[in-house]
Amino acid sequence: MEVQQTYKRSLKLYHLTMLGLGYLAPMIVYGIYGVIASSSNGTEAGAYLAAMLGMMFTAFSYAQMSKEFQVSGSAYTYTRKTIHPNIGFMVGWATMLDYIFIPMVVWLIATCFVQAIWPNLTQTEVVLAFIIVTTAINILGIKVGADVNLVMVGAQLVITAICIFYTIGAIVHGLGEGTLVSLSPFWNSGSSISMVFAGAAVACYSFIGFDAITTFTEEAVNPGKDIPRAIILTCFCGGIIFLIVCYFSHLAHPGTFKEEGNAAAELIAQVAPAVMLTVFNVGLIITQFCSGIATQASGARLMYAMARDGVLPKGIWAKLSTKFNTPYTCILTTAFIGLLALKLDVATSTSFVCFGAFCAFIFTNLSVISHFFIKNNRRSGMDVIYYLISPLIGAVLCTYLIYSLDKNALILGGSWATAGFLWLLYLTKGFKNAPPEMDMGH
Repeated sequence: MEVQQTYKRSLKLYHLTMLGLGYLAPMIVYGIYGVIASSSNGTEAGAYLAAMLGMMFTAFSYAQMSKEFQVSGSAYTYTRKTIHPNIGFMVGWATMLDYIFIPMVVWLIATCFVQAIWPNLTQTEVVLAFIIVTTAINILGIKVGADVNLVMVGAQLVITAICIFYTIGAIVHGLGEGTLVSLSPFWNSGSSISMVFAGAAVACYSFIGFDAITTFTEEAVNPGKDIPRAIILTCFCGGIIFLIVCYFSHLAHPGTFKEEGNAAAELIAQVAPAVMLTVFNVGLIITQFCSGIATQASGARLMYAMARDGVLPKGIWAKLSTKFNTPYTCILTTAFIGLLALKLDVATSTSFVCFGAFCAFIFTNLSVISHFFIKNNRRSGMDVIYYLISPLIGAVLCTYLIYSLDKNALILGGSWATAGFLWLLYLTKGFKNAPPEMDMGH
């Protein structure tokens, strides 16, 4: 029997949590702050609080499933092992939209921040530079990527803290509402439940990525303990950062902005010295670079898991570097897909990502119900809350979110799903056979 090459276990809890935060990109809350302010009618913190509470239900489901199935593959693995292999394949196929295409979105957004400082650089030059550097780091090894990611997340947190410091100082000196204690960031006279949830639907996009931690299960030193903890910590810590930023940003600038896309820059220009605006833009570049490392690494590992199972061509993608122990062909594939950033805009590429992410969230929640509540008969006491009510709330919320996507997102997502269904028909010879699966000893 052929011996399957395996990953090296080197990631500890802080590596995993920082990879998760790197995927979330804490500073990106500033990048979409204007959109949140507009869609929620000035209840930015309320929108993020609603989004955080909703995402915590799904994060809890991921934590539960990662304890049971300590292998890479995330929602794809959970669904095929607890519901049905064919459905698992479709979930994995949809999730590929999120995991594999999101680096492209990250590099595309990063271009805007780089050109704000160096306008003479072309989009092609910036995108290629990001792709080459992040691809090299990820091929060298996940430990290298995790260590670089640790530094980058730390830089984001420092810059965010400085921005918050200046914002608080400006409020104390009379800017905006002139008080540090107010409920207006959560609710005001013009608020409504529908407005808060409209903002929450957008704010949920900031949490996309906490689930990616599960793709590093086979590289974690103590996966049964640290993967679930890292998932919850990432979602919770990211949510707290988003809340704090939105709370004080609203108090400093409770009104409307000239441009939604440049709301954060307008805010920083009001509260901080001129040099801070440059530092702020550098922080956003770091944010995208950091996110690019984490998103490319996790996307490549999903491809590797599916290829190892035989649902993608093994000869191409089920390979690990003998020197660096990384799925180098998958990493190179995500780099190649990233070149599409040269032809697409942010709105179109984001449509792919959102559809895939919410599909993964829905079926991970349903996997908890199927595995624990139905198959393992965990129905006594608090089990009803843990394994039925909580994941059901998560699934309903994510279903609402997927239907809240615009028409283009649904068309693009539906087209991708159709292509996956046709490939599944081919693999299973018209559902006569099960999709191939490698014996991973679990």
